[in-house]
Amino acid sequence: MSKQIGFVDFKLDNFHANTYLAAIRKELSGRGFTVAGCYDQEEVTGRQWAEKNGVPYFDSVAKLDKAVDHYMILAPSNPETHWALCKKVLPMRKTTYVDKTFAPDLKTAAKIFALADKHGVTMQTTSALRYTKIQAHVREVGAANVRHMVAWRAGSSFEEYAIHPVELVVSCMGPAAERLMLRGSGNQRQLIVDFSGGRTAVINVYLNAATPCAASVTTDKETKIIVADGDPIFLNMAAAILDLFETGKATIDRAESLMIRRILDVALKAKATGKFMKL
Repeated sequence: MSKQIGFVDFKLDNFHANTYLAAIRKELSGRGFTVAGCYDQEEVTGRQWAEKNGVPYFDSVAKLDKAVDHYMILAPSNPETHWALCKKVLPMRKTTYVDKTFAPDLKTAAKIFALADKHGVTMQTTSALRYTKIQAHVREVGAANVRHMVAWRAGSSFEEYAIHPVELVVSCMGPAAERLMLRGSGNQRQLIVDFSGGRTAVINVYLNAATPCAASVTTDKETKIIVADGDPIFLNMAAAILDLFETGKATIDRAESLMIRRILDVALKAKATGKFMKL
């Protein structure tokens, strides 16, 4: 099969573009994929990044499309650009990965999925926190046996980094979240989430502080605390993206991606502070 990937971004010189390019060229080189071209909305910086990294630059997605078989839409810090980028990419009808945070709100997330369906495109999105030893433990004990989780994650802003612990919890407990309450404010915020069947989760987002990426997983038999710091999450995620391209099959339940965005939407509402809101 053809294995040419196109990077599409708002501003290519970012951590994710650099990290995924390096993984595809180095640790995952044996899988035979190549970043064969790129397009950037910010053309000047895009051309600079492309030249520095030896990636062909195209000044439109239509031109890039002739050189690639799959797309990675990045812009990890700018989800507000994803709808415009998806409108350029999805009509090309090629398997597409969209970076976190998928969309700035639930309405836009639903529109992107609908556009993918319209064009028959296999697409998925995720945070790298889906690929840790925490999920490996949940697979071992059985997701149906998880009764409660607590997750911790640091970051520089709630809007950009809250997705990580939310993705971690939803990837372990599924999309059947029913209600949410926000506690705390500023740099210390805590989400209380009730799931179906009496299951519960606490999601801690501590900004600008030394906080481990960790979770506790409680079953009827035990509570286990797992620290995921040091896990090769971006390498694992890059491998999962290549799996998507190789098989043409999404491995992430769309309902989970939409619930993650719904949780983030509600968590940003002031009226969720100290009061449960339905999800």
